[in-house]
This record gives sequence, structure tokens and C-alpha cells, in this order.
Amino acid sequence: MVRPPSGGDPAGRKQGVKLKTGADKTLSSQAWIKRQLADPFSERARAEGWRSRAAFKLMEIDDRFHLIRKGSRVVDLGAAPGGWVQVALKRGASAVVGVDLLPVEPIEGATLVQADFTEPGVDDRLIALLGGAPDLVMSDMAHNTIGHRATDHLKIIALIEIAADFAVRTLKPGGAFVTKNFQGDSAGEVLNLLKANFEQVKYVKPKASRTDSSEVYLVATGFRGR
Repeated sequence: MVRPPSGGDPAGRKQGVKLKTGADKTLSSQAWIKRQLADPFSERARAEGWRSRAAFKLMEIDDRFHLIRKGSRVVDLGAAPGGWVQVALKRGASAVVGVDLLPVEPIEGATLVQADFTEPGVDDRLIALLGGAPDLVMSDMAHNTIGHRATDHLKIIALIEIAADFAVRTLKPGGAFVTKNFQGDSAGEVLNLLKANFEQVKYVKPKASRTDSSEVYLVATGFRGR
């Protein structure tokens, strides 16, 4: 089972917090909070009502690849705190189902499930709730890192593989898949799987991803069908 992130708000993200005194926070926590408060995308997210700065990552990816269309069915894996769900609905999706280990505050128009996506049967439950095959599967799932590069790499790749397998098993022909990855972490067999099943597979680093982060997104479009 994937363990929930520790700390942060009930949705598992440290957002919208005010900097407290040094006695209240560790040095690393103070640095994180200062960065959040100074970050323009975090500021925009608060001002515009998005639940996280990650919303801007999906918007940029969608602007480039046109993944979300009016009437789309969308599955969001690792949905907390709900920023990607908000974007999908705002851009015309008619059915959105999100799943996360952590509770997510309700979002009108979406179905949000608290569950471990890696547990047997959860994938079938999501499709049943969606009411049919998805047009888009998106995954922002991430493991807690432990600081051991080889172990962290294996955990990251395992989540990508699980999400990619779900996409290939469930997507409509012509559908798309988006997943988080990290530069330097080879997706190995996942890339072969995606290239065999999608017309186009690309890596993208949105502007909203911090420059000092190795985070990138793997975008696969034009699902060929089973």
C-alpha cells in the first residue's frame, strides 16, 4: 500500500499557510513556507480559487496538447487536493472521478474517492463511477521519498507503471494519458508500453514546475485502442 504523505493540510498539501515564528517551525518548514508565500503560481492559485499551484501545470499541458474536450470523461489518480479536478471541470469535462489515499474536500460535478488505487478492485470501481471508458487518465501520484535514490526511483517507476497499465486497459481510442515523472528517472518499460499504444509520447516540464525541481510530465496522446 502507498502511504499517505505526512504533514500538510487534510488534503496532504501544505498550502495557504501563514509564516509563524521560528519557535513554531523547523528551519526546513520555515524555508518551505517562505518559498510558497513568495511563489507567483501559489499566489495566483490562492487568488483565483485553485486548490493548488498544480492546476497551472495541467492548464499548460492542456493548452499544448488539447487533452480535455467538452464532454470528456476523466480519471484523476492522486487527486488531492483537487486542483487537476477543478481544471478538468472548468475546461468542459462532463464526468470526473478522482481517487486519493487522503480525503479531498467535495468539488461540485466530480466524484472523489478516498482509496488506495493500487488495491485490487479500485480501478474497476473508478470506471463504474465514471460511467464508461475515460477519454483522459491523469496521474499526479507520488510516493513519500526516503532519501535512498535507488529505492525512491523504483517506487516512482512502480506508480507510473500502474497508472500506465490502467490507462491502456481502460481508455477510449484516441484518448490520452498524463503522468508525473522525474528527470534522470528512466521510465524504462513504461515508455515502450506507451509508444506501442499511443501515437505520440513526449516529456514536458510546465513553467509552474519549479526550476530547481526535477519534476517533469510524460504525455501520451492518440491511444490506438485495444
